[in-house]
Amino acid sequence: MEPFARTIDAAKKYVVSSSLDRVDWNAELVRGDLGLAVQKLKRESGKGLGVGGVKLPMALAELGLIDEYEFVVHPRLAGHGPTLFAGLSKHVDLKLVGRLEFGSGAVAMRYEPRK
Repeated sequence: MEPFARTIDAAKKYVVSSSLDRVDWNAELVRGDLGLAVQKLKRESGKGLGVGGVKLPMALAELGLIDEYEFVVHPRLAGHGPTLFAGLSKHVDLKLVGRLEFGSGAVAMRYEPRK
């Protein structure tokens, strides 16, 4: 966990919110047109943008702004909580581009949208 914690702590973060006035923890507040803001961020140099949560990935998928999806499946059934991409207005066909199994039984799968 420590390498992950150091990496996430040092990473530049962007918070999309219409209700917050300020953010901390090495973060920048993103407001206004989400599509334009993300397109601008994607043009900047770096290793790409990671997105978490439920609402933001859904909004970005609707705008066609996700270049790669990474899903990590953990060996536990929760049976509750929000459903990822529930209500997506159209399906997105994906192509598997990478797979990694962990000793815990979790599996990370990387997909790209089919063109």
